[in-house]
Amino acid sequence: MYKIGFDNDKYLKMQSSRIRERISEFGGKLYLEFGGKLFDDFHASRVLPGFEPDSKLQMLLQLKDEAEIVIVVSAEDIEKCKVRSDLGITYDVDALRLAKAFSDCGLVVGSIVLTKYAPQPRVLSFEKRLKAAGIPVYHHYLIDGYPSNVANIVSDEGFGQNDYIETKRKLVVVTAPGPGSGKMATCLSQLYHENKRGVKAGYAKFETFPIWNLPLRHPVNMAYEAATADLNDINMIDPWHLEAYGKTTVNYNRDVEIFPVLKAIFEEIYGSCPYKSPTDMGVNMAGNCIFDDEAVCEASRQEIIRRYFDAARNAAKGAENREEIYKLELLMKQAEITETSRKCTAAARAVAEKTGQPGAAAELADGTVITGKTSSLLGCISATLINCLKHLAGIDDDILLIGPDVIKPIQELKVKYLGNKNPRLHSDEVLIALTISARTDKNAAAAVAQLSNLKNCEMHSTVLLSHVDENVLKKLGMRLTCEPENK
Repeated sequence: MYKIGFDNDKYLKMQSSRIRERISEFGGKLYLEFGGKLFDDFHASRVLPGFEPDSKLQMLLQLKDEAEIVIVVSAEDIEKCKVRSDLGITYDVDALRLAKAFSDCGLVVGSIVLTKYAPQPRVLSFEKRLKAAGIPVYHHYLIDGYPSNVANIVSDEGFGQNDYIETKRKLVVVTAPGPGSGKMATCLSQLYHENKRGVKAGYAKFETFPIWNLPLRHPVNMAYEAATADLNDINMIDPWHLEAYGKTTVNYNRDVEIFPVLKAIFEEIYGSCPYKSPTDMGVNMAGNCIFDDEAVCEASRQEIIRRYFDAARNAAKGAENREEIYKLELLMKQAEITETSRKCTAAARAVAEKTGQPGAAAELADGTVITGKTSSLLGCISATLINCLKHLAGIDDDILLIGPDVIKPIQELKVKYLGNKNPRLHSDEVLIALTISARTDKNAAAAVAQLSNLKNCEMHSTVLLSHVDENVLKKLGMRLTCEPENK
């Protein structure tokens, strides 16, 4: 069942206000390291139901007159053609996509910084494209001994060799296509250069997860561990915050491990560090905007199960991710959930066991579970979609929405002319057929009108699906899991 548990409007107001407060604490100039996705943050929207995928972007738009964006990309990642797994595009392409998206919605993109810079062919080609687009480009370099050799880092041979990034606004949002791009180092380099110019700029960090003021083993924070199981990130109590204030807060291992270095760099630049802990550096207010904890907990438990199935699916496709799966199994045990804690999983398995064919099931927003079986005309996913739309539109099960006279010609096309061995209609084909039928059939039209109500529904298949089916379900906003079986 889909249930809202997060107040998005409250979040937008509180978060923008907190960032303004932090700007004022540093005398009017703040470099904000922005972790995670500025838009398309679907993980946050899944574990915090009510959180909109573009919430962070909407929050920044409230600060657009004070903010500019600096996009950081590692030259090493460009040269290696590193790809964003969620979008399937390289980091250089994504940097251009981000720059355009920010500009289109009214945010100022000040520049793109190439970190770990070396004049290699793909890097030079990308730089040429940026200059042609009128985007200022800066170079930052590898520093010997980074991040441990603080004396060398905070010197003319360290940060001093980096280009100084020209910025005009009091809030500089430093973001990147993905992790490991060099956001923190870029911020710290700028503090060094600003200080040399007599400007007392500050640094803060904005990460949505883990949520610092939720318990360590809260399902939301556990879901973050599940999301980063491949990176082996670990949530932990912030020992620096506990020592300084006697209060328990949650952070993750990389920030805790780097804090002594960060503190030393601040002391080297300014003579003192403004923060006593990694938690102090953060400005995240998401934890204050949860109004239904159980709804958020249940959404997060479902996310952990989805992550487990995703990892199992990747393993079935050849990924060497056994350790990731072990970690996810452990998280499920700690959260006291199993695969069948997902209602649609148990229902889909029951269909497959009964028919001896692949089965599927969906849990609608109101908690109703709808199943679909494999037939000579439709695959189990297509059947489940049709059955869901019938239920939502109040149409009797025995009413045909798509007649054989529509389905048969499509099957003939697939097998006779396109060389497909499987005549059954994929989900995109069945939706096209349904839309055609809707022109002359009122029931089909009523079913089509319910497509938007499939958003945020859960779905499970007892077999791995084609890319086509996965993509359709994703576009519909349905949350799919699959058994690691390929029949």
